[in-house]
Amino acid sequence: MSLTSAMLTGFTGINSNSTTVDTVGNNLANLNTTAFKSQRTLFETLLYQTISEGEGPNAQGGGTLPRQIGFGSGVAAIQRNFDQGGLEGTGLASDLAIDGDGFFVLAPSEGERIYTRDGAFTLDASQTLVSLDGAPVQVFEADASGAISTDTLTKLVLPLGAANQAIATSEVLMDGHLDSRTNPATLGAISTSQPLATASGVDAAATTALTELVDANGLPLFATDDSLVIRGSKGGVATRESTFIVGTTGSTLGDLAAHLEQALGINIDDTTGGGAGVTISDGTDLPAGSLVVRSNPGEINAIELDGASITNTTGLATSPFSFATTTSPVGQGVTTSFGAFDSLGQQLDVRLRMALESKSDTGTTWRFYAESADDTDASPFLGTGTVSFDVNGQFVGSTGTDLTIDRAGVGSASPMPMQLDFSRLTGLASSDGSSELVMASQDGAPAGILTGYEIAADGTVTGTYSNQQTQVFGQVALATFTNTEGLVALGENNFAVGLNSGDAVLVAPQTSAAGRVIAGSLEQSNVEIAREFINLISASTGISSAGRVVRVADDLLQELLLIAR
Repeated sequence: MSLTSAMLTGFTGINSNSTTVDTVGNNLANLNTTAFKSQRTLFETLLYQTISEGEGPNAQGGGTLPRQIGFGSGVAAIQRNFDQGGLEGTGLASDLAIDGDGFFVLAPSEGERIYTRDGAFTLDASQTLVSLDGAPVQVFEADASGAISTDTLTKLVLPLGAANQAIATSEVLMDGHLDSRTNPATLGAISTSQPLATASGVDAAATTALTELVDANGLPLFATDDSLVIRGSKGGVATRESTFIVGTTGSTLGDLAAHLEQALGINIDDTTGGGAGVTISDGTDLPAGSLVVRSNPGEINAIELDGASITNTTGLATSPFSFATTTSPVGQGVTTSFGAFDSLGQQLDVRLRMALESKSDTGTTWRFYAESADDTDASPFLGTGTVSFDVNGQFVGSTGTDLTIDRAGVGSASPMPMQLDFSRLTGLASSDGSSELVMASQDGAPAGILTGYEIAADGTVTGTYSNQQTQVFGQVALATFTNTEGLVALGENNFAVGLNSGDAVLVAPQTSAAGRVIAGSLEQSNVEIAREFINLISASTGISSAGRVVRVADDLLQELLLIAR
């Protein structure tokens, strides 16, 4: 081997170790780069000059070894280390880290995909989730119902501040207990007005015109177009106010009685209402000509009327009726009200009244009465049904739970169907003898504003609205590769598919070989300072050593030149 070859061999050592210095410098420069993956330089020997391949052992000797002189070193590979970096919490919902294998998928342009471990994402002006260099993050698409399709990738748009549609209530879940020791509701309250008669002294009947009725002094009680405002109380709760116009809404005492039945929400079905309704007495059991209001059974349904319950706001007789309770109700119960929502998100008040209907050897049966002051037809009464319990106080079944609320003329969908669920109720006795009835949940909601979002470990992106509703906007997609070391670095923490990486396999987080997504965190660089400094020292020593070889070879050449002189 010539001295010139020795100099060139030393040069290869300088060149190879210089590459290591470059690699270490890049690693240290990216010590704080999000999700940076460090590299290392691997050397290989160059061609050998073979002087002799050696000889095998024989009878005369043990043979000889090969005699070879190497021509230095070269860079075999610059290998990237894809080991997991540490995770750092940031608290930002848009920051994502991957715990495990996989890469986020970015689409910087139409039809182009690149991959990154850097999850420092943000929302741009169009509220699209993008990387720091503006490439949209790709997610699996979600339909309007929140179902995810892993066949379609799309960008993720989170319209913060945008309103969602209102959701009409369709199911209401009730909870509580109905005390079995309650007295059955067997009788409703009866309120009776003063006897009414015409100017000629004839007792009033259903067909008697209101304008013919007079007071005790013979003065007319009503005139055409008089406006009667009706305010009552049922079970201690005020009923919906209504207005009766004499000659328009109706003209006879029977018309007024029918209007009262509707306005007070009385269930007049003979099979379920307990004989309730508003009638004009014929004198059999109550004074002839009096207006008789019979409530549905139980204290909870008891209608209470007095002289101020029906007011004539335009006529001379401002209080044409004086009512008194002639029969008290029998049987206790419980009532509650809850809010429901129509298709426009308007809140509706719904009231349930429950009275014990019967007790038997097989259990207890309660009857509920549903009404809503926001029902737009003439009566707030929505319907009635039963709830049954066995001898152990456990729910058996219910009837009449499908209700409809009329919403005509308010702009929302009408009628609005709603189903009551009583399956969580019990019929056990309570320690204080009281019953309790509450709404546990209902599936309606007013319109809300998207106020925030969260990304789960499986990549599901869920938006939260101000009305406590949620919506799934998509699922973050991850890409895995057969050989991650074969990826080609593009800069800006991004990678592209390489010839030796294999194709990208798009999967949901926590499926196949993909890791989980951690929101509010970022992956740190996996550069180890101590190792890099050791590599730097080794490379520096290698360069010095190789440089010394070059110098020695140069010195020897100079000596040879001096001999020649």
